[in-house]
Amino acid sequence: MTQFSGQVAIITGASGLLASGVIPVFRAGGAKLALACGDDRLYERMPDLRDDPDHLCLQSADLSQPAVVDDLVARVLAEWGRIDILINIVGGWDAGAPVHEMTVDTWDTMIRLNSTITFLMCRAVIPAMLAGGGGAIVNIGARPGLRSSGNDAAYAASKAAVLRLTESLSEEYKRRGIRANAVLPSAIATDEQYAEDPHAGVTPEQLGRVIAFLCSDEGAIIQGALIPAYGTKF
Repeated sequence: MTQFSGQVAIITGASGLLASGVIPVFRAGGAKLALACGDDRLYERMPDLRDDPDHLCLQSADLSQPAVVDDLVARVLAEWGRIDILINIVGGWDAGAPVHEMTVDTWDTMIRLNSTITFLMCRAVIPAMLAGGGGAIVNIGARPGLRSSGNDAAYAASKAAVLRLTESLSEEYKRRGIRANAVLPSAIATDEQYAEDPHAGVTPEQLGRVIAFLCSDEGAIIQGALIPAYGTKF
């Protein structure tokens, strides 16, 4: 499986659970990986990465800062000269409270983690993708971004923004070679949780295969899609 050979992929949130199912698929496909993470868990989850010359570990303190994002993208371009794929995994969840009890900090944090970072990363990589003739962007949405279940207004609003951003990206760039889609996972379960209860959610590996398909030549006709990946949880 070498469909990503010679391509450069940026994956944010690289030390998290979901990324642990995404990174191996792209490694197996031959991609060069720029892995953005905010802590040291990346090598705890995947210790064999330490000896892989086709990856960069980019520890960034706060990707909600435009200068930090611009520096990260500049480092990738300095190393490999191109960016073909962006997978925006970094984010956070806080169910919060009813709106009249919600703090401004909760609202701001959800918007910053789930919406602002995704916007900044997309904005920063698009010029390189255009210069290279195109690329693929996959954003991570969530079911509440389509319909809130209550007591999650900040999270739902932040993920709704990701979905509208994805649709806008698709409309603006699909005729210029860049395709943008979003995957909407349900709860993400470890392999052990899934084996114990297949209704617990979806595994990182299952989601990784969906994301890889969207970035592959086989998925090139899919544009602006908001793909539910709920398993049987909902």
